Amino acid sequence: MKLRVVGAVVAALTLTLAGCSGKATSSEDGAGDAQGVKTGQGVTESKITLGALTDMTGVYASLGKSVTQAQQLWVEETNKAGGICDRKIELAVRDHGYDPQKAVSAYTELEPDVLGFTQFIGSPFVAAVESRIDGQDKGIVLPQAWSANLVGSKYVRVIGATYDVETINLIDFLLDGKRIAEGDRIGHVYFEGDYGENALAGSRYAAKQAGLTVVEQKIKPTDNDMTAQVSALKQAGVKAVVVSAGPRQAASLVGVAAATGFEVPVVGNNSAYAPQLLATQAGAALQKDYYIGASTLPIGDKAEGPSKLAAAYAARYPKDGLDNGVIAGYNAASVFGEALEKACASKDLTRAGVDDALLTVKDFGADFGIPHDFTDPSAPSTRQTVVMKPDAKVPGGLTVVRAAEAAPAAESFTPAP
Repeated sequence: MKLRVVGAVVAALTLTLAGCSGKATSSEDGAGDAQGVKTGQGVTESKITLGALTDMTGVYASLGKSVTQAQQLWVEETNKAGGICDRKIELAVRDHGYDPQKAVSAYTELEPDVLGFTQFIGSPFVAAVESRIDGQDKGIVLPQAWSANLVGSKYVRVIGATYDVETINLIDFLLDGKRIAEGDRIGHVYFEGDYGENALAGSRYAAKQAGLTVVEQKIKPTDNDMTAQVSALKQAGVKAVVVSAGPRQAASLVGVAAATGFEVPVVGNNSAYAPQLLATQAGAALQKDYYIGASTLPIGDKAEGPSKLAAAYAARYPKDGLDNGVIAGYNAASVFGEALEKACASKDLTRAGVDDALLTVKDFGADFGIPHDFTDPSAPSTRQTVVMKPDAKVPGGLTVVRAAEAAPAAESFTPAP
């Protein structure tokens, strides 16, 4: 699989979080402790070390900071409650700055000394080491990426609907609301590479099922001005637009469309939004007719899961804002924790034991809007998508406009091999 770097530049954001680091003294794989629990890499009699490969200084710095701090919050809460299997949890963090060489080097550095990874930002970077993960390392990696190309591994487990499935659900939202209909043209602005092309596969499938025509506009992550794309789509007469790019590109597209009188709904994948954009010139336009899909409720939702997490996060990090990276990071750490608890009950904290334990986890995370099922590595953990709208009045900047739902086309969709 080719290494293709796809990213998003969040406007006016360069956020840095100093990562903690540490190496666990690994016992011989399969050796047992005094209680008869088998241990291996990343596990000692007193500690379980998990890795986090993140971006806190590159194009996804905002996401990386939120994800990492949420996972550190989970570690603190878990350790305060006594840890797992009579062991404290430690998070070894490396910032790769969304650089491919740094990402692969950081994985190589941490892999021998951690049980697995609670995050790995960047689907092309995960793909670059996936053969190593599947072939020899065999430790769980929970990526902060949703490419269908990562589905199918027993060890690399995507949490949520993949970009293609998410896009199908977003187009169904437009069809269900009668914003588009059979015979219409829809535009799709997408990043070249893994993320955008996976989302495009979803829009092509949804269009075929609904009798739509897709007008495609491929862009690079370095393309920040969407004037040309808006002009082309307006000339093509599209009735709606899908954007599978970064927050900055989405804001430019929506802002230019509003300024030129191109009034059509725009829907975006979960990576195409950051609440900080509401304070920019595009803020008003984003709140008018722009919608985002994701596999959880937003952090500002009043449901018990998001509200409790929002309060805990705000208390721990009072100077930092809320965004959906908080839920994504906390959920991933919690999934790993669930697998650790089950592995402990089976007295097997080796990588193989935790891998097997994760395969028994189902109906996870329902308090955040969608239950996730990890029993089948060949399928995403869910095919449902929550559709949200930017809202400056809500903490985290998103409010739900359609509850979790999987379109019939999303249920029937099978990614091309």
